Amino acid sequence: MSSTLPSDLRALNPELPSDTSLVERDATPSTPPRVHAGDEARVFRDLVTLTKPRITATVVLTTFGGLWLGARRSEIDLPTPVLAAAIAGTAFVVAGANALNMYLERDSDAFMGRTRARPLPAGRLPPYLALALGLWLSAISIPLLTFVVNPLTGLLAGIALVSYVLLYTPMKRRSTASLVVGAVPGAIPPLLGWTAATGRIEGPGLVLFGILFCWQIPHFLAIATFRRTEYARAGLKVLPNERGERVTRHHIVRWLAALLLVSFLLVPFGVGGTPYMVSASVLGILFFAFGLWGLRADAGVRWARALFGISMVYLLGLYAALVVGA
Repeated sequence: MSSTLPSDLRALNPELPSDTSLVERDATPSTPPRVHAGDEARVFRDLVTLTKPRITATVVLTTFGGLWLGARRSEIDLPTPVLAAAIAGTAFVVAGANALNMYLERDSDAFMGRTRARPLPAGRLPPYLALALGLWLSAISIPLLTFVVNPLTGLLAGIALVSYVLLYTPMKRRSTASLVVGAVPGAIPPLLGWTAATGRIEGPGLVLFGILFCWQIPHFLAIATFRRTEYARAGLKVLPNERGERVTRHHIVRWLAALLLVSFLLVPFGVGGTPYMVSASVLGILFFAFGLWGLRADAGVRWARALFGISMVYLLGLYAALVVGA
C-alpha cells in the first residue's frame, strides 16, 4: 500500500516526494505511519538521519579541538572515562538537539529541496519518534556531562540545547536575527571541550567560541544566498530575502574581517604558536579575499556555493593547525 504527503503540502509543491515505502498510512490522515515488519534496518538509518550525523561529527571535532588544547595548555591527563564522557555527551546533546529541530521543522522541511527527503517530511517515520529520540538523547547527555565530566560543562551544554531548540528554531520564522542567536549554541562546543579539560571558562576557550561564532555567520549566509528561494517557500526569514543579496554580501565581508581578527587572539594566550599564526593568516586572508570578491556586481549563486565550500576548508585547516601546533 503506497502513501502520500498531505494534499495541501503537495498542492503547494508538487515535487515533494511521495514514495514512503518504509512506512504505511491508513486512509485517515490523522493515523500515524506504521513501520513494516522487517524494515528495522531502514528505520534505524532514518533514526540516525534525524541526528544529522555529519553536523554532529563536525561539532564533535570542534569539541575535541577545545578538549585537546585545554588539556595540553593545563598539562592535564584526563582519565579515559572522563574523556569518553565528554565526547559521548557532546555527541548526544548535539544529536538530541538536531532530532528535536527536525521534529519542530518537519512542515517547513517539506518545502526545501535539501530537506524534503528527510524521514519526517517524506512520511517515512511518525513525528513522535523524532520527539522521543531527541528527548531521550538530551536526557542522557546533560547528566553525563554534568556528573561524569563537570557541572560547568553540563551547564553550558544545557544552555546550548535550550537556546538551539527553544529560541533559535522557532525564531527562524520570525526574524533574520535568528542567525546570530543560533550562532551562540553553534559556537559553544569548543568551549565545552575546554571546560571539560580545565573545569574553567578561560580566555583561550572564549576565543575558540568567538572563532566558531564568527565563522558560522558567513557560512550560513552563503547557504541562504544560493538557497534563498527554498527558504522563502518554507517561510523562513533569511537576510538575502529580507534585505537583498548585496546587503548580505556586505555582512559576509564584515564577519569575515571579524573572524580574521579573532583568530589571531589565540596567539597572545600562548595557545597558537608560529605554525598556527601562519596558517590562520593565510587561511583567513584567502577566505576574506574571496568574500571581497563577492562584492562584484555579477557575484551570484556560483560565488556563494564556492564560499560555502571554502568555509569548510578554512575551519578544518584552522583546527588542524591548532592541534598540530599545540
